[in-house]
Amino acid sequence: MTFPVPSFDDAVVIRAGDAELLGWSSVSIRLLADADATGGALSVMRTAIAAGTEAARPHTHTRSAEMFYVLDGQSQILAGRRVLNAAEGDVIVVPPNQVHAFGTPDEGSAEILIVQAPGLERFEYFRLVERLMKGEATVQDLMATQERYDNHFVDSPEWEARHDVD
Repeated sequence: MTFPVPSFDDAVVIRAGDAELLGWSSVSIRLLADADATGGALSVMRTAIAAGTEAARPHTHTRSAEMFYVLDGQSQILAGRRVLNAAEGDVIVVPPNQVHAFGTPDEGSAEILIVQAPGLERFEYFRLVERLMKGEATVQDLMATQERYDNHFVDSPEWEARHDVD
């Protein structure tokens, strides 16, 4: 599959202290650069996940690939029909239309750098998820945005049975 190569005129610099931080009980997301800042080239988030947490339910994106780089700790990442254990320094790239999800095992937390390319305007999606987790939005509100944010939820028996992982 070939992706168009977006362009932007200058380097994108996001200082750690300037990045918006979202969070709820067991997940925090630092919004680093959305598609509008990168000319559509990519979107970047840094996610911290507490032990034993499902950070993202199984879903697909039709318009972008998603890369997970484990900065610290250990994570479980669904890629298609495989649930993979990923540790510090591991990279997993999921192509468009492949089911994926991520979280942490019961015994370990993780920090993950997540990059989507090409980028999609998705920071409003994460703000909506935060409102949902705080009881300020509904699951129906989230489901109504699947096309807008190219985040299509699916079922995954492999993810539900993730105690047996590679």
